[in-house]
Amino acid sequence: MSEALLVVEHLDAGYQGVPVVRDLSLTVNAGEVVALLGPNGAGKTTTLLTVSALLPALRGDVLVFGKSVRRQKPFALARAGLGHVTEDRSLFSELTVRENLRLGCHGRSGDLDMVNDFFPQLRQLMGRRAGLLSGGEQQMLALARAIASKPRLLLLDEMSLGLAPVIVERLLPIVRDVAVATGSGVLLVEQHVELALEVSDRAYVLAHGDLVLEDDAKNLLHNKAMLEASYMGEVVA
Repeated sequence: MSEALLVVEHLDAGYQGVPVVRDLSLTVNAGEVVALLGPNGAGKTTTLLTVSALLPALRGDVLVFGKSVRRQKPFALARAGLGHVTEDRSLFSELTVRENLRLGCHGRSGDLDMVNDFFPQLRQLMGRRAGLLSGGEQQMLALARAIASKPRLLLLDEMSLGLAPVIVERLLPIVRDVAVATGSGVLLVEQHVELALEVSDRAYVLAHGDLVLEDDAKNLLHNKAMLEASYMGEVVA
């Protein structure tokens, strides 16, 4: 059985003491991609922020690599192998593509070779400032920088935000390739539901902060009525 890289146990998470996510439990194992789905405001980003210790849990616990994040700092989790690509991509716009990547791989040139394998398009952009890239190129760079750090667990928040579907169709399969090639686990928040399910092993669906559905991704792809019902907040047995 694969190692559990992330275990969320009965988590309440939110802001200023008010829970946005309630009693959430989920797992991500080594080598698998898990989709966290749901309508806007369901609590998906809040969950990722809590996993990264950027937001404290109100109740329950989050275990990353077998250790609770409650007393850990975000930078310590990053050093331990947690990568997090946020909605805003968090690139250094005045630095070049190469410089952004080197920040991700901590100066180890060998990691850039792996990035070039997954993102050959970036080879021609190494000297360009990140702020001058297109939206699709910036998202590619954000993902590449996270991969350059060789994460054991990767959190991806809305990779497709603001991107054309054709670009999303190119980027999302890379997530699956990374998990297979490196054995890392991925927790993927994505608004393009079908594309996310195509590259995922399992999926959890949140609605209004509650977990309303969990199933194998293939089952959900073939049962759209059940998936649509979950987005309306209906708890599906």
